[in-house]
Amino acid sequence: QVQLVESGGGLVQAGGSLRLSCAASGRTFSSYSMGWFRQAPGKERECVAAISRSGGGTYYADSVKGRFTISRDNAKNTVYLQMNGLKPEDTAVYYCAASASTLTLTTSIGNYDYWGQGTQVTVSS
Repeated sequence: QVQLVESGGGLVQAGGSLRLSCAASGRTFSSYSMGWFRQAPGKERECVAAISRSGGGTYYADSVKGRFTISRDNAKNTVYLQMNGLKPEDTAVYYCAASASTLTLTTSIGNYDYWGQGTQVTVSS
């Protein structure tokens, strides 16, 4: 069992930055690939970034490429999402998730086994 707790969300002006953190319980954090998802009102949940178990492999959605950076610290059981150049369309609830899939990394919601409670990110224009 893995418990995930996100933090770092908030209200920021367009062009600003936020850093989301996701702390995981347990001693097997490094055995999970991790992902950051977001869900805006009336829209489906989408994967914005994912990272492999070692951190050597990453994925970014086209909408955030060049602005967001995912990273992880396996010694601290934590995954991060650095968000720069924020836009109003980035407004959403952001969730971190852990996947035990054998894939190096995955963007499919169905492949994620554990989810955090979400943190709100609001970008004002």
